[in-house]
Amino acid sequence: MNDLALERRSLTAGYIAVEAEYGAKNYKPLDVVLTRGSGVHVWDVEGRRYLDCLSAYSAVNQGHCHPKILEAMVEQAGRLTLTSRAFRNDQLAPFYEELCALTNSHKVLPMNSGAEAVETALKVARKWGYEVKGVPDGQAEIIVCDGNFHGRTVAIVGFSTDPQSRGGFGPFAPGFKVVPFGDADALEAAIGPNTVAFLVEPIQGEAGVIIPPAGYLKRARELCTQHGVILILDEIQTGLGRTGKLLAEEHEGIEADLTLIGKALSGGFYPVSAVLSNSEVMSVLHPGEHGSTFGGNPLACAVARAALKVIVEEGLVENAAQVGARLKGSLEALAAPSVKEIRGRGLMIAVELHPDAGGARRVCEALQARGLLAKETHDHTIRIAPPLILTPEQADWIAEQFAGVL
Repeated sequence: MNDLALERRSLTAGYIAVEAEYGAKNYKPLDVVLTRGSGVHVWDVEGRRYLDCLSAYSAVNQGHCHPKILEAMVEQAGRLTLTSRAFRNDQLAPFYEELCALTNSHKVLPMNSGAEAVETALKVARKWGYEVKGVPDGQAEIIVCDGNFHGRTVAIVGFSTDPQSRGGFGPFAPGFKVVPFGDADALEAAIGPNTVAFLVEPIQGEAGVIIPPAGYLKRARELCTQHGVILILDEIQTGLGRTGKLLAEEHEGIEADLTLIGKALSGGFYPVSAVLSNSEVMSVLHPGEHGSTFGGNPLACAVARAALKVIVEEGLVENAAQVGARLKGSLEALAAPSVKEIRGRGLMIAVELHPDAGGARRVCEALQARGLLAKETHDHTIRIAPPLILTPEQADWIAEQFAGVL
């Protein structure tokens, strides 16, 4: 069916009908069909404008269709897009150098999606455990947290505690142990002689922007160092400015052994992710043991270099801290009886409703009618994560829309 035929089926309804007929039903989106984006705004096929408060789950921190990233992408696409890692390309080395300098890393392993970065870290940690720590072959254990979200592969959902993510997809790979998020004592008790890594989100995004107690990550770092365990921080959502620091680990002054980034690493233009590491841990990988056809391709590297440059040169980290604090304060001032809690850091904020408030989906639909796009998570929580270019005036407008709905 062509675009003209879709228009004859009344635009939005037509697109939704075709999706329902031909698409797998693994998402439940709001009934808005978007066709264009610029900055913090997107437009639907009928011309209505919305302020985007999801940022594609933090993939467009730099704003939609940022012109500098677009320019880099178009230029590189006209020169060279893909060689595979069978050959070298002139974008990979500067990407490595610039990313390491920005994040204080020693080594980079580029991949495509966040889930691929997580899978890479799991493989590296296990191999390190066998070759460096001396764990008996096949006995490596990795500790994860209750409420985690690290992707959708079979291995990853195998250690998820979300029944919807996990149910019906077994059998699962062994070797994972689950502890409560934010409980350093539980982490300490779970560490054994075969523990090779602790994988954790600095802030749990999909769980509803759950922030651990102050000092938790610092204590986790101390425990991992003490027991010879690799600390893996999944910063795919929290990284690259979202929380008001370049990496969320900076809030507690720590450095992980492996840090995972993605999403905003390309500004929403292209799937790019990376595993950042110290030299010791990454040194266990040798040619032929891990790779990706598209990982580290010249187009991805050129786009990522431009995306990182925008974050730094346009002060997006500092803006997230300042405007995020303003928005969070305005939401807290609402004092709406339906709101149980406002929590967040930088421009990663959640509005949790009381269970008897009628559900977060209803609120998101009402916000959509006012020109604001947000998405519910776990029935009663609305996540607010606009692009990091958000202005104070736009933050105030967001708070006004919530006030009008709540």
